[in-house]
Amino acid sequence: MSARIVLLLPEVLGTYGDAGNAAVLATRLRWRGIDAAVHTVGWDDAVPEGGDVYVLGGGEDAAQLLAVDRLRDSTGLRRALDRGAPTLAVCAGLQILGRSFTVADGTRVTGLEVLDVETVPGRGARRIGDVTADPLLPGLTDPLVGFENHGGVTTLGADAAPLARVRGNGAGNGTGDRLEGAVGGSVVGTYVHGPVLARNPALADLLLTRALGALPPLEVPEGLPSSTARRLGARFPGAFTAADRRRAGA
Repeated sequence: MSARIVLLLPEVLGTYGDAGNAAVLATRLRWRGIDAAVHTVGWDDAVPEGGDVYVLGGGEDAAQLLAVDRLRDSTGLRRALDRGAPTLAVCAGLQILGRSFTVADGTRVTGLEVLDVETVPGRGARRIGDVTADPLLPGLTDPLVGFENHGGVTTLGADAAPLARVRGNGAGNGTGDRLEGAVGGSVVGTYVHGPVLARNPALADLLLTRALGALPPLEVPEGLPSSTARRLGARFPGAFTAADRRRAGA
């Protein structure tokens, strides 16, 4: 088995290190003995339609405008989404895949219309800070953690469901109901950075399971601090370290 993770336009959708999400997906597959490669789609590259998971990151208004114009007529991306390829869309990526977003100067831009969401600029200060959110997506149980940094207010339509509900001071989608992110079809959208999959390995494994089916047990490399090893894999069903394998006589 082999897998291809498609990273879209990191030159413009890479402000917050969200390209790291693609690296996390590939690494967690390799730790399971599955050959995995990250296919980076640059500005002049065609989007392949046969990827296993697609990743979009965040960026400012100007970058977002460039990205939506570049991806709007992408046959490869459209075909991948139409067949249900699991897709992670972070911050600007979430907005790009929505029905529309409005930038700071008031210009309303039609999105790719994959997610039933609309985004407008929020009032007051940007939403910045650490966030913890309780997942609402079936298959996730551990709280989502990371940080948010955005000025948009994203409203979900009838065909979108929230990813999570924030605790404490988190703003989430900025609508006042504490909902965070959006899920529709095969797309999972979030405002959580970190990169989000590095901070939340269970979400990474959920995307991979949607793409590839049941995954082999994960073997975290030796030499990591025990707390890090537990966070990266040992607390998830079927995951264990190399030392666990030896103790089991495998």
